[in-house]
Amino acid sequence: MVKLGIIQTSSYSSNQNGIKKISEILKKMGSKETEIVCLPEQWLKNNEISNFDSEFSDFKKIAKEFSMTIIPGAFYHTKKKTAIVAPIIGPTGDIIGIQEKIHPFDYERRSVNPGKEAKIFKTSCKFGVIICYDMVFPKVANNLAKKGAEVLFSPSRIVNRGIEPWKMYVQVRSLENRIPILAANVQNHKFGGNSMIVDLKENNKVFTTKISRLNKEGSISKEFELKKYESSRKNRFSDSNKFQ
Repeated sequence: MVKLGIIQTSSYSSNQNGIKKISEILKKMGSKETEIVCLPEQWLKNNEISNFDSEFSDFKKIAKEFSMTIIPGAFYHTKKKTAIVAPIIGPTGDIIGIQEKIHPFDYERRSVNPGKEAKIFKTSCKFGVIICYDMVFPKVANNLAKKGAEVLFSPSRIVNRGIEPWKMYVQVRSLENRIPILAANVQNHKFGGNSMIVDLKENNKVFTTKISRLNKEGSISKEFELKKYESSRKNRFSDSNKFQ
């Protein structure tokens, strides 16, 4: 069993205040043995972060203290090129890798270079990271599942009017790849919350989604036996025929 969770954030007066508030939530999740936690995309006041190590030094300490993996969100980051990047803080407190946003959304395309690879990370399980608008494109989730991801995390920032289609996208990606998805969103006057953990249940070969959802700032965790999805995922992929 592995215990996985998400945090739904609100609005904060500064990066420092936001990180301080969320650090307290992370500590509580760590004390309850949550092993991987994901936060939303661009939830801080200043989302252009030049140095992830210094900005998330508190999160790194918490990760090490509780042997926790933390996906602190996704942010604008410039190093040779401008990208939207999700850093991964491993259970030793070090940044073990990054996932770039593959499909910048609308206005982001004017300044953001798209990522070229959907990566697999491994700490307490094998997982992939789908950043916000990447959820719209079936190939991203499918690529990660076929590479061996056992679960998908999605740092997101979805406006109020986009919540209903977003909920559908997340559930469909889970169903079509037979994989749990944990999607974290911002909740304030502009962004619609509804952060969710999408699990799957089967009844006589018919799969449906089972959703746990957050209604306000806070966290939610769930235990998974990830091996149980492997055979159904393998069968699902074997049913895919080539055609033109």
